Amino acid sequence: MTHADLNVETLGISQIKSPLNLTLFPQGSSFGFIEKHDRVLFDASLENYKRCRKAGETPISFEKAGPHKHLYFDPSKTKAAIVTCGGLCPGLNNVIRSIVNELHYRYQVTSIIGIQYGYEGFIDKYHHPVIDLTPERVDNIHLVGGTILGSSRGAQDVVRIVDKLVELNVNILFCIGGDGTLHGAHAIYEEILRRNLKISVSGIPKTIDNDINLIDKSFGFETAFTIAHDIIRYAHNEAVGAYNGIAVLKLMGRDSGFIAAYAALSIQLANFVLVPEMTFDLEGSKGFLKVLRDRLESRHHALIVVAEGAGQYFFEDDVVEKDASGNIKNKDIGLFLKDKISEEFNSADFPFSIKYIDPSYIIRSAPANANDSKFCNLLAQNAVHATMAGKTDFVIGHWNNVFTLLPIPASVSKRSKIDMESELWWNVLETTGQPASMKN
Repeated sequence: MTHADLNVETLGISQIKSPLNLTLFPQGSSFGFIEKHDRVLFDASLENYKRCRKAGETPISFEKAGPHKHLYFDPSKTKAAIVTCGGLCPGLNNVIRSIVNELHYRYQVTSIIGIQYGYEGFIDKYHHPVIDLTPERVDNIHLVGGTILGSSRGAQDVVRIVDKLVELNVNILFCIGGDGTLHGAHAIYEEILRRNLKISVSGIPKTIDNDINLIDKSFGFETAFTIAHDIIRYAHNEAVGAYNGIAVLKLMGRDSGFIAAYAALSIQLANFVLVPEMTFDLEGSKGFLKVLRDRLESRHHALIVVAEGAGQYFFEDDVVEKDASGNIKNKDIGLFLKDKISEEFNSADFPFSIKYIDPSYIIRSAPANANDSKFCNLLAQNAVHATMAGKTDFVIGHWNNVFTLLPIPASVSKRSKIDMESELWWNVLETTGQPASMKN
């Protein structure tokens, strides 16, 4: 990664004085305005500092998010649009509400619209009318899950999307979504750039799996593993309630197992955590089924937490299906494990009882918890600050406990995954007691 990879695009020179008053003292300097030199280190370790100092290099860093003294857009002439795409996630309504309130109350932008049902809402053939978004319209939406704008998956014609932005006289577009949404936002930016239009495109990264590159926390993730914490407790009760009771709990995590790992660490009742980043064998002296039987013979119950993307290599011979966004549809690893466990133990005449639990849709439709709600609010506020200053083709990030601006291409260059050699995974192994490897 280079300095250029983290450069955020700007529409032009900001010359309009911000209506924000961030000074605490009448004769003092302004408090909180971002300057060009405000950066957030990518690698804040002492080792990297010494290396850069010795080599005479400037450390790689992100642009810090926050309000600017001067704006690119005149608030009285600015129109903003908000769109939510992809699967549901706790906090979507919080972000919508905070964008509207920040634009309206802080910047005096009064023309704000919502695009319904994802990128479909820009395409005339779907007949989805836009919604006027006012503080009154969004007043209580943060108290419920889902999104008042609706959502959809799949790419749409970028040319028609930009045509609609021009038709609607939109100056700022907020795209709230995950990897596919951000790819779409970047394509919209490129079409805007090709036409030499002055429209800002902002991404607010939404992934319940917490798997966006160069962002250490995404909204909805904390709510998800907090709810999963309680479900693990209930699943544990099911397991211990029967002789050789087994509970298989499947959680979200298509490519990354962060929810499964964090939920297991939060309550410390899981005996196995299986994630997409790991490989394991079913059969053999070191395989999962043998380790599971050993556990049952010792303690007479077992709780297995499995991320949805784990063990997909067991289905290599199956037909590959994709969703509207082009994502490979995972096979149900939870049901697969339930069936394999049942086959193995029935054939060995080994007594057991097994329950399979999949709470995924309940979790992703829940309202954000208190900390996630606060986080959503700050993401939205910083997105508004950046767009009003003319920043474009960026997402609001979070790194070293500071909000950052991150170019969309850098954020979608790869998925964030659990490092199997990391302290996080070591903590999971210590908590569950499962072997470091279940490979023969």
